[in-house]
Amino acid sequence: MKEILTRSIFGLLYITLLIVSLFNEQALTLLFFIFGLICVAEFKKLIEFRGFAPFLIFIVIYLVFGLWHIVSPEVKGINEASQILLVLSIFIELFLIKDLFSKKAIPIFKFKRFLLTSFYLSSAFVFLILIAKFENAYHPSILLGSFILVWVNDTFAFLVGKNFGRQKLFEKISPKKTVEGFIGGLFFSCIASYFIATFTETLNFNQWLILAIIISVFGTLGDLIESKFKRQVNAKDSGIIMPGHGGLLDRLDSIIFAAPFIYLFLRILNYVS
Repeated sequence: MKEILTRSIFGLLYITLLIVSLFNEQALTLLFFIFGLICVAEFKKLIEFRGFAPFLIFIVIYLVFGLWHIVSPEVKGINEASQILLVLSIFIELFLIKDLFSKKAIPIFKFKRFLLTSFYLSSAFVFLILIAKFENAYHPSILLGSFILVWVNDTFAFLVGKNFGRQKLFEKISPKKTVEGFIGGLFFSCIASYFIATFTETLNFNQWLILAIIISVFGTLGDLIESKFKRQVNAKDSGIIMPGHGGLLDRLDSIIFAAPFIYLFLRILNYVS
């Protein structure tokens, strides 16, 4: 009972802090900067990346791309630079998906530590800022809707999997995840997309429905990939900053992995509209 209460309190605190910060662009930028530093501290332990270099990588990427878009979005070259960052990030994440389906451990060598810190973790926080800055205007409802879809997917994947799950999804990596749970999470995310589209004035239902599928699929993959990183170092959680939940990376792994694909979809919408 005490563990459930602790988990509920810290979960509510995390959600409240995130939602409140969405009402102010500068507050959200600062919050993601702090969240990013915490996630870097947790992730560097999982990939055994010692020293201050991971923090320096995050600070440079976040300030150059994230802050640049906020302070001077019309500066020549920032849009092209962000596209390059997007391509590199998706490229690295596709390799991580390949590693997930491999029976071998995810290979971790010195150069790959730099790549993962740069284009898997650090760039994700830039894309979260850019999602909120869709069409160079601050639209916090798009980012909030994305987080809601992650929470709905995770919640119903757990509930459906616990009560109806029979077939394991990735038993050696995450024994509790089931195919039925994944389908349940996807199904209820699609339902949630209708209500998000109804109560926001940003994207239409079809667009939110596609986002629900993107977030459910790539969010689940991100969760599994982080689980594989943890298993390789025999860690149950990425950290202890959130009692009852583990580390902050454990809470953000889904949105971190899905962020480049969400932003890619929004760029495509902007291009074709």
